[in-house]
Amino acid sequence: MKTSWNLLLLAWMVATLATLGALFIGEVMQIPPCNLCWYQRIFMFPMAIILGLACYDNDRRGAIYAMPFALAGSALAMYHCLLVAGLIPKGWIPCGPGVSCANQKLEILNGIQIPWLSLIAFLAVLSLLTIYVRKTSK
Repeated sequence: MKTSWNLLLLAWMVATLATLGALFIGEVMQIPPCNLCWYQRIFMFPMAIILGLACYDNDRRGAIYAMPFALAGSALAMYHCLLVAGLIPKGWIPCGPGVSCANQKLEILNGIQIPWLSLIAFLAVLSLLTIYVRKTSK
């Protein structure tokens, strides 16, 4: 049971780190997010709270509640990554005036762009939660 809880804790830590990173970039570095980044934040921020509460009580339901957020965030982050990579036509860009969703200039960790970090975080949380739910379903 302790090993299962560690998976839940690790998922919470990834979601919290991603949330704090997004807040640091926006509030401290003063870099405004594009529309797609805002939507990804909408899916990531609640997971930090939901998974924190789930860890506190070792509540399997918290993992189940967080999984749709991780799945939707993964899909949105994948779309954003494809957009940044130039694999999606420019006519499909959902951004209006302001920060461009397709022209990401901020790179962290030796050249990794923010949408890719977001995708990695969402997929990591989704994977950890899937393993946790499978282990605790017995």
